[in-house]
Amino acid sequence: MLIDLHTHSAASDGTQSPGDLVREAADVGVDVLGLTDHDTTAGWAEAERAALESGIALVRGAELSTRTGATSVHLLSYLHDPADVPLLAALERSRTARVRRAEAIVANLARDVDLTWADVAAQVAPGATVGRPHIADALVAAGAAPSRDAVFAGLLGEGSPYVVHYDVPTPQEMIGLVLAAGGVPVLAHPFAHLRGASLTAEQLIELAACGLMGVEVDHRDHAQEDRIALRGLARELDLVVTGSSDYHGTGKRNRLGENGTAPDQLAAVLERGRLPLVDGRPAGRRG
Repeated sequence: MLIDLHTHSAASDGTQSPGDLVREAADVGVDVLGLTDHDTTAGWAEAERAALESGIALVRGAELSTRTGATSVHLLSYLHDPADVPLLAALERSRTARVRRAEAIVANLARDVDLTWADVAAQVAPGATVGRPHIADALVAAGAAPSRDAVFAGLLGEGSPYVVHYDVPTPQEMIGLVLAAGGVPVLAHPFAHLRGASLTAEQLIELAACGLMGVEVDHRDHAQEDRIALRGLARELDLVVTGSSDYHGTGKRNRLGENGTAPDQLAAVLERGRLPLVDGRPAGRRG
């Protein structure tokens, strides 16, 4: 069974509608898909309908923005109550902070590149969570770079003078909000060192003590030695282990199903979350 628990649609910084994402996943043989757009659940309803129509199972989630010191920490929340008021308020604040950050980055870039906020806004689907990939798409459209990957290797890469931070909760605060909303908090790509500052093993242990339930191990931005270290920590801390593509459509090289989650680990997520699996699979494909 192919289980991919971390993907993005145009509700945040993916390039496909939630329905098209689900349909593509079904076409390439994914059995269970996790939709985890940044700081939003806006794509859930469309994805649910597509899952039931396409014969695929859907795990509803989101990738939440947090920060500890200079380190950006992404927290995957699975199966939480989307109407939980404290979590909703935190996500609204994060989305607002993302817009303010993007505006500041564009203002910085505009000193050296012919780029306006209108150029970036044209790349954002209505109601979508704004992120740096939208700025990257605007730069590509303006001819300033050949691809998103090129932008993140240069103009918006690690140490770029154009990039600014934004004010979001700490991982500890967000884990508490997710747990209170009945969700399953799982760290996304915590040892992705090439993305910039990343968590240490000691910090991961601290987050586990705060209620962290899982860790994304198999991810294209984790070297083999990092995967080995994370599996060891997961065993020691009794954490769920996930694997996924972090798919963004045509925006990045990631491919659906390139990493997967074991069925028993999915079962552990489903057991702990408040919401059920949306399961459109025929009876013979369920396991």
